[in-house]
Amino acid sequence: MRDHITLQVARYRPEKESETTFDEYEVPCPKDWVVLDGLNHIKDKLDGTLSYRWSCRMGICGSCGMTVNGEPKLTCATFMADYAPGPLRIEPLRNFPIIRDLIVDLGDFMRKLVSVKPWIVRDHEKPVSEGEYRQTPLELDEYKQFSMCINCMLCYAACPIYGLDPKFIGPAAIALAQRYNLDNRDEGASQRLEVLSEHAGIWGCTFVGECTKVCPKHVDPAGAIQRYKLTAALEEIKTFFMPRGA
Repeated sequence: MRDHITLQVARYRPEKESETTFDEYEVPCPKDWVVLDGLNHIKDKLDGTLSYRWSCRMGICGSCGMTVNGEPKLTCATFMADYAPGPLRIEPLRNFPIIRDLIVDLGDFMRKLVSVKPWIVRDHEKPVSEGEYRQTPLELDEYKQFSMCINCMLCYAACPIYGLDPKFIGPAAIALAQRYNLDNRDEGASQRLEVLSEHAGIWGCTFVGECTKVCPKHVDPAGAIQRYKLTAALEEIKTFFMPRGA
């Protein structure tokens, strides 16, 4: 039917299946329905056992990332009509262990994110009575692009390096590290560099650029990584010519 589309949805129920299978569902396909609407229709009307994540439906929370016809997408921002007449295949994000159906385990990313200290680090905090840490619009512009990351994990699903080497810290964590390195209020760049200068950090990236291509917020993690490589190289040169303690 022209006003319907077939969704081929990945199913993985570990209590009774050892591998992923696919179930097909016919769902309405109005022009304003996104893939998440189709999944919600299945959950509400056709099969209440389907499991997936979503929250805001506004491209802010990042929780509804899935693989749509082979590409990492936010399902709340991907219109089913663009894939008509279908069928449309929905799978979990690649490169992550699958917990159930379309839900993946993000624990590896969360551990790596903490390792780069994605918060403002201060050697010494000034008293509250002295007021806030002031920042100009130009200083904000330095890091604003990298602050737009919503941790949707599309970049990890698209990254061939992360797929081959799970030790790679990955694009989003590095971009968020750069967000704080470029913040004039932060003093933790050297601490992050110790972590990210390892092979599993910035040097593991071969600049394929897929992370930037799939980013729904135009963060440009590939650009952040290359900029970070330049900073790391300059710091290494400084250390060579001006050893600490010399």
